[in-house]
Amino acid sequence: MAAADPPGAGDLSQLGEDLLHQVQENFQALTDKITLRMEEMGERIDDLEKHVADLMTEAGIENTDEELRH
Repeated sequence: MAAADPPGAGDLSQLGEDLLHQVQENFQALTDKITLRMEEMGERIDDLEKHVADLMTEAGIENTDEELRH
C-alpha cells in the first residue's frame, strides 16, 4: 500500500479480490454443472434414438439412422 493511499484502501482492495475469486469459483461450478447436464442429455438422446430405431424395426418400418436425424 502506498503512503498516499487512504486508510482502509488495502482492505477494500482485498475485499474486491475476494469477491472476484468467489465469482470465479461460482462461475466454474456453474460451468461444470452445465457441462454435466449437457453430457447427460446427450446420453438420453442417444438412448431415445436407439429405442425409436428398435420400435421401428419391431413395427417393420425400415429407416436408416440418417433418415431418423432429419
